[in-house]
Amino acid sequence: MSGVGVVSSGEVLLGGKVGQGWWLVAHHVDGQERILAGPFPDRAEARWAAAVGPEGARPVYGIRRADGGLTHKPSPQDWAWLAHLGEQLERLPEDWAGVLSDDDPLTTLVVEVTAALSEAGLPLHDSAGPGDEVGGACLIPEPDLGGIVVTWRQHDRMSVDRVHGHAPDVLVQQVMNRAVADVLAARGFLVDAFGGASGHLVRSAA
Repeated sequence: MSGVGVVSSGEVLLGGKVGQGWWLVAHHVDGQERILAGPFPDRAEARWAAAVGPEGARPVYGIRRADGGLTHKPSPQDWAWLAHLGEQLERLPEDWAGVLSDDDPLTTLVVEVTAALSEAGLPLHDSAGPGDEVGGACLIPEPDLGGIVVTWRQHDRMSVDRVHGHAPDVLVQQVMNRAVADVLAARGFLVDAFGGASGHLVRSAA
């Protein structure tokens, strides 16, 4: 077809221009996805267009095909998120590898829990890394209970040095443990107190 070509990256050229980016799409009455506008230079502009556009319009990242349809592709933000999630999972203690296998349901659960915490802005504790003293969420596998025990580790200033004293350390620990549990419960996980509420057992609701 005239004006349509393929480049080495797999991006489709339409009229000499790369047809990959953020698009505004909506579902037509026949159920098919229809491109309304685009491509936009970034996600922010696509979101703005969706906000002022017709009802049901939404921003999608992908490549516009020669037939006018859209092939969905991971966006730069998707790749950045996956890289961040991978970095968080690298913080898990090495003994996780000896407890779980790739096809163990708890392996899927730990990825889902880590993702939910990361999306809430709560990092995992990097116990073996340079940021050990910073603190974060600690995940402990409990295969016999079919779940993961989740606790919060405060910064060393609170939990080790206790620069503010014993009472604030205890109270903040309780608050953070409850907060982590509430976040995971809000995301649909089954959450039960564990170890006198010093942690919580998290299981999949599925």
